[in-house]
Amino acid sequence: MSKTKGILTIIFTVLLTVFVGYMDVFGFGANKSGSANDIKLGLDLAGGVSITYQAVGDEEPSDQDMSDTVEKLKQRIYAYSTEASVYKEGKDRISIEIPGVYDADAILKDLGRPGTLYFIDHYASDGTPNYNRVNYTGDDSVDWELARSIDEIKADGGIVLEGTDITDAQAGTTRNDMGNTQIMVNLTLTKEGTDSFAKATEAAFNRGKDVIGIYYDGQFISVPAVQGVISGGTAQITGQKDAEEAQKLASTIRIGGLSLELEELRSNVVGASLGQDAIQSSLKAGLVGFVIVVFFMIAVYYFLGLTSAIALTLYAALEIMLINGFAITLTLPGIAGIILSIGMAVDANVIIFARLREELATGKTVDSAIKVAYSKAMSAILDGNITTLIAAAVLWIMGSGSIVGFAQTLTLGICLSMFTAIFITKALLKAFVAVGIKDPKFFGVAKQRKTIDFLSKRGLFFGISGLVIAAGLVFMLAVNGGNANRGHSLNYSLEFLGGTQTVVPFEQNYELEEINDLMVADIEKITGSANVVTTKVQGSNEVIFKTVTLNADQRAELNNYFNEKFGIDKETIKTESISSTISKEAQRETIIAVVVACICMLIYIWFRFKDIRFGASSVLALTHDVLVTLAFYAIAYVSVGSSFVACMLTIVGYSINATIVIFDRIRENLKEAAPKTALKDIVNDSITTTLSRSIFTSLTTFIMVVALYFFGVSSIKEFALPLMVGIVCGTYSSICLAGSMWFVFKNKFSKKEK
Repeated sequence: MSKTKGILTIIFTVLLTVFVGYMDVFGFGANKSGSANDIKLGLDLAGGVSITYQAVGDEEPSDQDMSDTVEKLKQRIYAYSTEASVYKEGKDRISIEIPGVYDADAILKDLGRPGTLYFIDHYASDGTPNYNRVNYTGDDSVDWELARSIDEIKADGGIVLEGTDITDAQAGTTRNDMGNTQIMVNLTLTKEGTDSFAKATEAAFNRGKDVIGIYYDGQFISVPAVQGVISGGTAQITGQKDAEEAQKLASTIRIGGLSLELEELRSNVVGASLGQDAIQSSLKAGLVGFVIVVFFMIAVYYFLGLTSAIALTLYAALEIMLINGFAITLTLPGIAGIILSIGMAVDANVIIFARLREELATGKTVDSAIKVAYSKAMSAILDGNITTLIAAAVLWIMGSGSIVGFAQTLTLGICLSMFTAIFITKALLKAFVAVGIKDPKFFGVAKQRKTIDFLSKRGLFFGISGLVIAAGLVFMLAVNGGNANRGHSLNYSLEFLGGTQTVVPFEQNYELEEINDLMVADIEKITGSANVVTTKVQGSNEVIFKTVTLNADQRAELNNYFNEKFGIDKETIKTESISSTISKEAQRETIIAVVVACICMLIYIWFRFKDIRFGASSVLALTHDVLVTLAFYAIAYVSVGSSFVACMLTIVGYSINATIVIFDRIRENLKEAAPKTALKDIVNDSITTTLSRSIFTSLTTFIMVVALYFFGVSSIKEFALPLMVGIVCGTYSSICLAGSMWFVFKNKFSKKEK
């Protein structure tokens, strides 16, 4: 690279960083379009719409019908936001909370009245029409109206299908007879629905390709013509003008397939459950942590650290811009994840810098050392990040709700991390060399280290890990599970257990911060739990308190508290039991997704390293980290909420990255080592050589999390504390356990090597 090109590269990189940062803060135009203000926030940070439905009918619905309805509603609601929540309230009510939207009427209109979908035959048994077309010129809507009431059509047997006869509806495409792509909606029917639909379509087809109308919430949403007898349990509806119309029709059919018919009981706009203070404290934590990391990198890596600081600044600015561009919804754990990813993004730079210093120690020039360092570091960077990307992809595809949001943020962070390390940092290093910064003293030279004999202490390491995991199991099964005051192996929050919702109409309008300062500590004493979530109903003085399940005495004590301290009439306080927002199905899906992700990572490592023992050791190290962190949750009895899953997944992704760096060096040394070099010495040398990378990366990440803990609100602290434990544990397992496990497997399942 010429000197002129080097100067231009530096100027361009700095200007790009400034431009992206400016866009993040100020955006375009007076409304700041494209700025960080446009990022979609979750209900906990931005508030949104809250709607409560009640089951129609005189009889109380069954638990099965309520659960089925909740699960099907989730699929519809997730179209608005993957961070939306749906849960049972009382025996016959279902509440929906959608973040980032504030027009309850528009949501209600779009959702319609769930559970009133019918497929209606065109003609009654006596040959008279059940419905007629009233406008033959309309192109944008289905202009049909009923000629008889739904009850009359039902009595006559004219209802071909009800919503519950349809198990799924998805928009898609197919090719018509002319070979052109055609938009359609694919339907999957139940066995009973298949038989009924076959008879109805046969009758309609014999009448001359007659129509069967789809009637929802008091109007026809589609009246397709029958092109043949449909008897296979699937059907296609064509004629939609675009993919958006097909998606909307499919979504409407899915919500029409609810087990229960629901009617709106109430709807309102709720404020953020955490308030602006949570965002401000998180931003402060991110800024402080980032500055400390930058100073640390410069202090340790000199000019290399300054180069990484520029690249990391661009990384952070690009991440904010792309989160906005990809419309990812951020909740509090999401913000913590972004701040954490800044610390983790240092990893690729540290791997490269460590390699560069090793090459400088052999006497190479800086320019030559940069080329060799990137060449040798590339496999570790790619393998570590691709392995984590595989896990993120599995979670994205198989997960639901906040898990999908976490996977999206994780994927974005990994891709940007690789981009800035491989391209931006490399371009800057070459540019600085081109302008004349070539003295190795500006970059640092690796010093010869005495090899540490980690493997000789493997028995001690295995024993310590076993004792910690055993202690965790004892606390989960005996101490916590057998304690009447706890009752559960872990301190599950409202999201897992459900609880009690208390709606209090105050006489004055309290700010969320005032509510937390004045009331939350007292409510925690009454309920005996720190699990208290407060939400304001905008446009009123009502405040919603969600707590653990309260018995009759606790409910009475809470009502008395509001009456005596704030003068609230006890008759105006509304109390309901609410179900968990993280359903059993969602919990099961997450567990399956994590297991599948681990299997996929095992297969990838096996394929890349040509040795399944590397993969098995990696997965065992991950399992160890999860179990130790779980032991901390049990022993410290830290609240297990929605951030628990994000915490565990972050630890898994972080740990696998560190382990692969060590395994990559073992693989390299196995190829280069002399035949007489003992396997034990190769493993010990590989761990020792990568030790600075393992410690420095852990330290920078730890700094970011410590900043989160000290500056964050209570919910952030609940996320950061176990994460600190997980980072330390992940570093320990990568250094002390993973290599030892591989060594044991290598000796156990192959010819003995000493």
